[in-house]
Amino acid sequence: MIASIVAELGPWNWMLLGFILLCLEIFAPGVFLLWIGIAALIVGSASLLLWDVAFWTWQVQVLIFLVLALASAYVGKKIVRDRETASDQPLLNRRGAQMIGRTATLSEPIKEGRGRIKLGDTTWRVSGPDLPAGAQVRVIGAADADLELVVEPA
Repeated sequence: MIASIVAELGPWNWMLLGFILLCLEIFAPGVFLLWIGIAALIVGSASLLLWDVAFWTWQVQVLIFLVLALASAYVGKKIVRDRETASDQPLLNRRGAQMIGRTATLSEPIKEGRGRIKLGDTTWRVSGPDLPAGAQVRVIGAADADLELVVEPA
């Protein structure tokens, strides 16, 4: 059944695949299927022109599709990367990095390199040299995916 559909559609197979991929991009956006769909449409357009030519076998078509899909995905990635703008708040979702430079008082002593401080409304785990509770420390970095602060005596 599928073989007969493919045989009946002829060069329109690539066009159909391209439109299906473009529709899938609408329903599952990720800006990846777009480039593969464009490659399928290009191969479909070439198939309309070259369908009766002897060298235009399905192997050649698939090879050209693969090359175009890789090339268009590469070019698309460059286009998307060039359009990205620098954020006016680069530390927005990096709370630990936002704390660098601030000073605080240890709420729990640092023993064996670990302790706790309170900054704002959050109690943070800290690492640094052993210090008693109540000592002033300065945040010099963030570790463990911004879940732990690195401190030094203030």
